[in-house]
Amino acid sequence: MLPTSRLRQAVAASAVAAVLLTAGCSSSVWSDVTPSAPPSQVPVEVLGAQGAPPELEYPQPYAVSRAGSRTLLPGTGAVLEDGGPVLLDMYAEDGRDGSVISSTFTDAPSWYSMDPEALGQNLYDSLRGKRVGARVLLVEEDEGVPVVLVVDVLPTAATGETVEVPDGLPDVLQEPDGSPRVLVPDGDPPQDLVVQPVVRGNGGQVSVGQVVTARYVAVRWSDGTVVDSSWGEGVPPQSATIGIGQLVEAWDQGLLEQSVGSRVMLVAPPYLAHGGTNSELAEETMVYVVDILDARYQVTEELPPDEREGDGGTGDEASGGQQPAGTTEEG
Repeated sequence: MLPTSRLRQAVAASAVAAVLLTAGCSSSVWSDVTPSAPPSQVPVEVLGAQGAPPELEYPQPYAVSRAGSRTLLPGTGAVLEDGGPVLLDMYAEDGRDGSVISSTFTDAPSWYSMDPEALGQNLYDSLRGKRVGARVLLVEEDEGVPVVLVVDVLPTAATGETVEVPDGLPDVLQEPDGSPRVLVPDGDPPQDLVVQPVVRGNGGQVSVGQVVTARYVAVRWSDGTVVDSSWGEGVPPQSATIGIGQLVEAWDQGLLEQSVGSRVMLVAPPYLAHGGTNSELAEETMVYVVDILDARYQVTEELPPDEREGDGGTGDEASGGQQPAGTTEEG
């Protein structure tokens, strides 16, 4: 897994879990949650489009007479499956004064399993039966604090127009779970980077400096062996900033200007993959198939000088020392 993504996901998940999971302990509160509570139960106006933090309008301090949820947008994608993966953007406000409790829109969306243990019973009940692309509003009172939460359901795999792959390049098939299967042809690999869309998404183009969230599989050209994948059960997608050296050069070059929602095959010669490192893959031509799920610029707040000292962590401590095939590695 990417070293940066574990810390990023833990921060986002823990911030929201502090709001959601404690509420889940009170079953009497959330027993009244329905997939589409009457508007009178949730008198909150939500402005703005998906992909950006919502603007919420409601009387403050906001009084929660009964916990409830409302579907703001139904979505047009696949229905969420119990136990399956779910990728969420979440934005929560303190209803007393409108202050932000937590938001994934500042960095990267969060990955969960669609079950009560992972999401908390409240959020699970509100998302059950929803489709990818849905936007849902939830309100509840947590230990005296009125919480107003907006959740966007994002795709967990590439979606778009299928693109024919030219002869001489690996074939990319699709398994029943949506994951790619790569069939490497006989013969010598290309000497230069090949960037070949397999599915062309309709989202915005990836730009330098954006945090890209992606699922991928990495295959050796020499024998077709999968050496790394983020498609295993319980394995989250990876998030990292593109174009600044956090990823192998093939990713930094090949994913730029690709559309969000795309599945892109990168055939990377050693010097753009792991060449010049002490990796066992240093002399290998690599085939990466990458699903681009999201791309956004990170939003950070400038800390006062007295709070900056000692904050030298990079997030690598949370990675457990693992180094994936898609990240850079020092020689």
